[in-house]
Amino acid sequence: MRVTILVVLLTIVSFSAAGQNRKAIGNFSQLKLYYNPSLTAFDGSQINTLYRNQWTGFEDAPRTIALAAEFKLADLKRKNAYQLNSNGSSQTAGQHGIGLLLLRDLFGPFSETQVNFNYSSAISLSQNLELRWGAGLNYTSLALDGNKLTLDNQSDPRFTDLLNRNSRSGKLDLGVGLALSSRSFYVSYAMQDITEGKVFKTGDDFINELYARKHIGMAGLRTNVSDNLAFVLNGLYQYDAVSESTVEAQLKGVYHDSFWLGAGYRNKLAFTATAGLRVNNLLVSYLYENPVAEATTIDKPTNEIVVAYRLNLQKEEGQVKR
Repeated sequence: MRVTILVVLLTIVSFSAAGQNRKAIGNFSQLKLYYNPSLTAFDGSQINTLYRNQWTGFEDAPRTIALAAEFKLADLKRKNAYQLNSNGSSQTAGQHGIGLLLLRDLFGPFSETQVNFNYSSAISLSQNLELRWGAGLNYTSLALDGNKLTLDNQSDPRFTDLLNRNSRSGKLDLGVGLALSSRSFYVSYAMQDITEGKVFKTGDDFINELYARKHIGMAGLRTNVSDNLAFVLNGLYQYDAVSESTVEAQLKGVYHDSFWLGAGYRNKLAFTATAGLRVNNLLVSYLYENPVAEATTIDKPTNEIVVAYRLNLQKEEGQVKR
């Protein structure tokens, strides 16, 4: 399939986003481990899947698919019927979590695959306050099919080396994070791609200059209006030296921890509306995103679906949810 110069330029934008892992996920609070390893298993042991179709109706538009599994070690021990002693070892195990996230991003001739492995731990500062820390290992593989590129100017030096060939690149890097949390709030900071791809690299050098260290702030607050109704506010801040900063927030009304409606805003990029339903341990969320301001170059909506299965829902009393 032939790709016009417009899509080539969009692909270069995608290079920037992919090289820095600046993903746009509307329901970002449901994939906390992607942004901060210290928040791995913060919402308990669960399995999450995400499908995001950006610019719905636009040919070869970006699509993101993700699968995440995160577990509290205490849940794994209970599942395997290990005998816990009476000196508090079950509580200690409950303070440790592990997580694995697989992500696939497709945009025209460009594709990206990520594999993240996280570890988190927590210590109690008081009866209601907890300090969490975590570390993550991330491998990213990038590929460009130059056979799908067609340029108006075939001699353009920026792109000639990419034409009529398959370019691939891979890198391994590290992330760390800290979080302070209670039953009703959390605030966190993470640094991703700490070495800017210097731990390990392989393949071609076609976008290495776009790797950048990222700083991510994430916070959430839950206010209970009554026994059955609560409001949850989540915020996300991301910064790196290449794409600079983005800020987004989402407010949800949650009824009986079983149904929620919400709206959000990504600074100068999009408005979002979301709804979700919980049936026992199964949670399903849908999000509709509409571009605004400078993002209206392609005036197409985005649809996003998250399906989660929580393995220990009954043990999440009082934590910030959704």
